[in-house]
Amino acid sequence: MPLIVCLIVFNYLWGLLTAAARPKLHALLPLVSVLVNLGVLVYFKYANFLIETLNQVANFGLATLDIGDVLPLGISYYIFKIISYEVDVYTGKVKAETNPITFACYVLFFPQLIVGPIVKYRDMADQLHKNTGRCSLAQIEQGVELFVFGLAKKVILADSIGALWTDLIGSGGVGLANVSTPLAWLGIIAYSLQLYFDFAGYSEMSNGLAAMLGFDCPINFDLPYISGSITEFWRRWHISLSSWFRDYIYIPLGGNRKGKARQLFNMLLVWAATGIWHGASWNFICWGLYYFVLLTIEKLFLLKYLKKGRVWPHLYTLFFVVLGWGIFTANQPGAPLGLLIQKLFIPQTGISPVYYLRNYGVLLVLGGICSSGFPRWLWKKISAFTVLKTIVFVLLALLCIAYVVAATNSTALYANF
Repeated sequence: MPLIVCLIVFNYLWGLLTAAARPKLHALLPLVSVLVNLGVLVYFKYANFLIETLNQVANFGLATLDIGDVLPLGISYYIFKIISYEVDVYTGKVKAETNPITFACYVLFFPQLIVGPIVKYRDMADQLHKNTGRCSLAQIEQGVELFVFGLAKKVILADSIGALWTDLIGSGGVGLANVSTPLAWLGIIAYSLQLYFDFAGYSEMSNGLAAMLGFDCPINFDLPYISGSITEFWRRWHISLSSWFRDYIYIPLGGNRKGKARQLFNMLLVWAATGIWHGASWNFICWGLYYFVLLTIEKLFLLKYLKKGRVWPHLYTLFFVVLGWGIFTANQPGAPLGLLIQKLFIPQTGISPVYYLRNYGVLLVLGGICSSGFPRWLWKKISAFTVLKTIVFVLLALLCIAYVVAATNSTALYANF
C-alpha cells in the first residue's frame, strides 16, 4: 500500500507538471516519469533475476536483494496503466487529471487491480467524470451476467481441467518423467484450456464488476482458440496487453512505416518485452521470442496462404499455441522445458493417458466446446425466452457457488505474472 500511494502521488503531480511545463522541458518530463515507474517495476520484479544472471554469466558474486519472494499486489498491471496515462498526457490524447481522488480511482480500480485488464485512462476518463446516471438497471444486469459467466469459466472449467496438469507435474503427482508421449500432449492441452478459462474468466468477472459500478470496459478475450493464424490469435488473446505494446512501444518506434527491416526489429523488441513482462524467468523470454519468430514467418510469406485455407490454418494455430504454453509453463519445478519437449516430440512409453481420458475426457470436450462460439450462440437463443433465461442463469450461479465452496486455495493463474 505505501508503494502504490507514493506512485499515485508522484504521477498525479508529474502529470500536472507535464501538462503545464514549458516546451523545452516538456519531452524530458514524461521520460523521467516512465523511467521512475519502470524502475520500480524492475526493482521489485526483475532485480534479483538480473543479479543472478550476471553472476552466472560473469561470476560477479553479487548478493541478491532482500525484497521478499512476493510481488507487490498488481504491480505489473497498475504500472502499465500509469505509464499509459503519463504518455497520453504528454502527447495530448488526454488532459491531465486535476482531481487526485479520480486519478487514484483509476489506478486502484479494484476489479482490474490484480489481473487486469489494462484499461487506459483515455478509455475511462469520461466515465470517471460522469456524476449522474452512471449505472442503469440494464447495465447491472449485464454486469451480473458477465460476472457469473466468468466465474463459471474459472471455478467449473479452469480449476477442474487444470487438475489434470497438476496430477502430472505437481509435488504429489506422477512426475513428468514417468508419463508417455500421448499423456504429455494431453496434459499440455489441459493446461492450455486451464490458462484460457482462468484468465478469460477473471477478465469477464472484472468487466462484470465494472459494469455493476457503471463502467463499460473493453473485452480482453475474443475466442482466441478459434483463430486461423498466430496473428489473429494475438488480436483475440489478452487484447489489452497487445494494444498497450502496440500503442506505447511498436508505433512510437515507427511501427511498419520505416521499411520491413525496421518493422521486424520493432516486432523483436515488442515480443521480447511481452515475454519479460510475464515474469523474471528465461522461459518467458523464450516464449516471447518464439512468438516473434512465428509472427515474422507469417508476416513475410505464410499469412496469405493461411487466409486462403479453411481447416488447416486452425490446426496449425492450435498446435503452435499449445506448444507455446509448454514453453510458458516451463518455469514450474515439475515441468522443465527440455524434458517436456523430449516427451512431446520423441515417442516414449510411460503412464498411459487412458485413465486420465476416463476421468477428464468429458471436461476436455466441454472445454473445447466452451472455447468456441457455441456458448454465445446458445445464450443468445436462450435469452429470447425470459423464464428459461432466468432458470438457466440461476442454476449456473448455484453451480458456481457449489464449486467455490468446494474449492481450496484456488487463485487466478495470472496473478503470478
